Parts: sequence; structure tokens; C-alpha cells
Amino acid sequence: MKFSILTLFPEMFRDFTGTSIVGRSIATGTAEVETVQIRDFANDNYKHVDDTPFGGGAGMVMKCQPVLDALNSVRTPSSHVVMLAAFGKPYDQSIAHRFAGMDHLILLCGHYEGMDARIEASVDEVISIGDYVLTGGELGAMVICDSVIRLLDGVIRAESTDEESFENGLLEYPQYTKPAEYEGMKVPEVLLSGNHERIRQWRLVQSLVRTREIRPDLFERHELNEEERKLLRKYDEEHS
Repeated sequence: MKFSILTLFPEMFRDFTGTSIVGRSIATGTAEVETVQIRDFANDNYKHVDDTPFGGGAGMVMKCQPVLDALNSVRTPSSHVVMLAAFGKPYDQSIAHRFAGMDHLILLCGHYEGMDARIEASVDEVISIGDYVLTGGELGAMVICDSVIRLLDGVIRAESTDEESFENGLLEYPQYTKPAEYEGMKVPEVLLSGNHERIRQWRLVQSLVRTREIRPDLFERHELNEEERKLLRKYDEEHS
């Protein structure tokens, strides 16, 4: 899968593309990540990519011409173009899975006060990684690349991602490793039992409880099945 990142700061991606799972995926050819310097497409001698906003106001706005020329330089019929902006649709795991099935994802990183609104007509969707404002879209582009690359075939074992947070609409259960006791804090006995069915049930109820406590919005959207209702009822009775 190919990622094209249109940015004013391609240097921000140097360590990102050479590190951890992303770096290994690029080295093996599973993923390709290129950065495109938008400023290279500015058509004036000073390489201006922004100007003052019509109607007044603070800050500067990225201009249509260099952004769209940069986009057209990498866009193909199979490309899917995503603008990173605070007003975009919230990014989640379902979108990551959708992106992972694409051949070419173009990520357009805004800066300053944002982009000229006419650029939106040339993108397929606008995405936000959260309800906060960043200096630019570069960190959002990294988040999307990382979350998508780890879903590509062969990057991570499928069983390692199947039970992660958000994969089934719930947060992941707590994880433990050796030693079994550290400074008086013990690993739950069930995890040492070797009883795989008990462990599965414990993990399921912990996932349900964690989601209910930390992300009630997710819990409300999750449709409990009969087993989940029974496990949760038993847990509540034991901890009332």
C-alpha cells in the first residue's frame, strides 16, 4: 500500500518512517510512504504557499494553487485523498480498516489557519483525529499511517489485533506479564490457572467493565449478547 503525504514539513517524517513497525513495513515493501513538499509547487519567486484571509482575521490561509498542484502531481485513478482538519469526521478503527483496503492513500496536511475551502472540492473526505487543535496535520497523518499499516496483511499477526481496543466496539481487557507478584501487587489468579475458558470469560467481563467505566459512550452503543449480560450481572453482584 502506498501513502503520499503532502506537507510543508517533510522533515517531520524522517524518524517516523524509519522506526518500529512502520519502518519494518517500508523495508519489506509492505508499505510505501512518500512525502511531497507543497512549497515546491508554489509559482512565485518567494515560494509563498499562504496569504491573508478574505474578510479579515488573524493568521494565514494556505492557497489553492500550490496545494492542488502538489495533489495533482501524485493523484491517480486509484487514489483516495484525505484532508486532515479539525472540522473533519472523527477518525476511528473502522475507518482505519477501510483505509487498509485501499491501494493509495493521499494525506493532505493543513497548516496556519487552515486551507482555502475550495480545496475541499478536490478531496474525498476530511478527517480529524480528535477534538483538539494541532499546529498542523502532520501528526494526524502519522497517526493514520501507523494505525493503517499495522492492519496490513503480514505486518502483525492477526491474533494480536483481533482483541485490541475498538475491534469489537469495546476497550481491551487488562494485560499482565512476569513476575506474577511485584511489590505486593499480584496478577489475577485466573490468569495463572491454565483454564482457557475461565480466562476468556474473565477477559470479556473486564473488557465490558473497563468500557462501561472509561468510555460509557462506547458501552451504550455496544449491543450486549446473552453471555455478556450474564457475566456483567454476576460481576455487579460480586462487586456491589
